[in-house]
Amino acid sequence: MKFKMYHENYNVLDLEKSLEFYDKALGLKPVSRINAEDGSYAIVFIGNDTTDFQLELTWLRDRKDPYSLGDEEFHLAFHTDDYEAAHKLHEEMGCICFENPEMGIYFIKDPDGYWLEIVPER
Repeated sequence: MKFKMYHENYNVLDLEKSLEFYDKALGLKPVSRINAEDGSYAIVFIGNDTTDFQLELTWLRDRKDPYSLGDEEFHLAFHTDDYEAAHKLHEEMGCICFENPEMGIYFIKDPDGYWLEIVPER
């Protein structure tokens, strides 16, 4: 029996703001969308052509309070083929939240506080 990772879910407070962030910061674009008939939720799967893996962004109409993300001990990691350009972009966006020069990595934070690791291709 084999398993292939398919997607990860992040709940977001402002779907449009999150979609704009993920597009600008990581080049992730909507792949598919599910809207509740009553407007109570929307689910947007985002991805790109580098992998089949997708990030599921879930918006709940009645949610007003920020989500508790614990101690920020979990994250999603991305390889980049141009680490310097990525770092410059994220620096300009003001979304770098932690850098580890010894390991050659850094983290960005999305509008809801989720950490995303940026790793150069090695």
